[in-house]
Amino acid sequence: MSEIASTGARPAPLDVAQAYDRWAAHYDDNENATRDLDASVLRRAPLSLEGADVIEVGCGTGKNTVWLAKRARHVLAMDFSPGMLASARKRVTFANTRFVQHDIRDRWPVEEGSADVVIGNLVLEHVEVLDHVFAEAVRAIRPGGQFFLCELHPFKQLGGGQARFTDPVSGEVVLVQAFRHSTSEYVNGGIAAGFILRNIGEWRDAHAAEDAPPRLLSVLFESPVT
Repeated sequence: MSEIASTGARPAPLDVAQAYDRWAAHYDDNENATRDLDASVLRRAPLSLEGADVIEVGCGTGKNTVWLAKRARHVLAMDFSPGMLASARKRVTFANTRFVQHDIRDRWPVEEGSADVVIGNLVLEHVEVLDHVFAEAVRAIRPGGQFFLCELHPFKQLGGGQARFTDPVSGEVVLVQAFRHSTSEYVNGGIAAGFILRNIGEWRDAHAAEDAPPRLLSVLFESPVT
C-alpha cells in the first residue's frame, strides 16, 4: 500500500478487492515507501520461521511470500483480490506454498492449531472490526506460536494516510477503502483474544527526521503454552 495526504478533495474509496484488482498489475513497480518499509520490518522481526507452518493473511502480490516460503515448512497465503493472487502465483512457485482467495472477515479455511506463525502485513486497515481476525488467529495458532502484524501507523492514518495508487492509464488517484485503528485496538484486541504481547515497534523511513511520525506499527503476539 501507499498513503495519501489529507489535503484537497478526496475521491470516494473503492471496495478493497476491486481496488486491489486494479492495482495488481502495477503494485510491484510503483514507488511505494510503505510497501518497502513493511518488507524490511518483516525481515527484522524475531519470528520462528525455520520449519514452521505459516499462514499469511493479505499476501498481495507475494511481496513477502517468497521470503517466507524459503524459510518455512509450509505457507498458506490468503488474499481477497483475485488480481493480486494471480500476480503472487506467478511470482511464487515453491511447492511448499498454497494460495487461497479468501475474505479474512469470514472463518478461515484452516484447522484449529494448524499454524506455528500467522502474519498480516498492511491488511487490517481494510478491516473495520478486528475481533474476528484475532479470534481466527487464536484458533489457528498452536500453543507457543506467534502472531505478527505490521500496519500503517495510527499517526499516519490520523494525518490522512490511506492506501492509494495512481491509475497509470487514466491518472486517477484511487483510494482503497480503509478504517482507522488505534494502537490500543491492535494491542488490546490481541490480549482480549488470548494472546500474550511480546513486542511493539514503531518504524520510520530510513532518512526520516527524528521528529517525523512513524510510518508503520508492528505488533508481535505469542499464543500461550497450555
